Amino acid sequence: MKKYITRAILLLPVISLLHCRSRSSSSGDENEKSGETPEYRKKIKQDPVAVFKEKTDNPLNDWYFSVQLYETKRTFYYLLKMRFEEVTGEDTLKLPDFGMEPKPALVRGKDRFSCIIGFYDKENKFREYKLVSVKEGRELKLTTLNHYTVVRQ
Repeated sequence: MKKYITRAILLLPVISLLHCRSRSSSSGDENEKSGETPEYRKKIKQDPVAVFKEKTDNPLNDWYFSVQLYETKRTFYYLLKMRFEEVTGEDTLKLPDFGMEPKPALVRGKDRFSCIIGFYDKENKFREYKLVSVKEGRELKLTTLNHYTVVRQ
């Protein structure tokens, strides 16, 4: 009897490890079935998902102030590309997980060369998140307007 108990105790970690492996490999499918948004996108759009563009006053060149958001592999992360004339910048934007596919959006800011980066929540209300602007007529500036926290119950 002791022999069987010892074998069972020795096999318990192996069984546990196999069980964990089988659960982790299927977690993506389980998330989709349970209504949760998957951590990774299956398809990444090559074109920007949101674009804001304003022509500058330079008479010699075809220059713009522009902000573009591109999808990345991770569902709530976006590549942010900013440009003012020949000054460029990039950053990673992380949107909060409200339990739904994110809906990023870009809207005109108060100043001519400013753009508010935000998203639509579950009630389809626009939430301001960050501001891209031009500082002193020559520098790009990225400012956080609001912080968001998701509390799961």
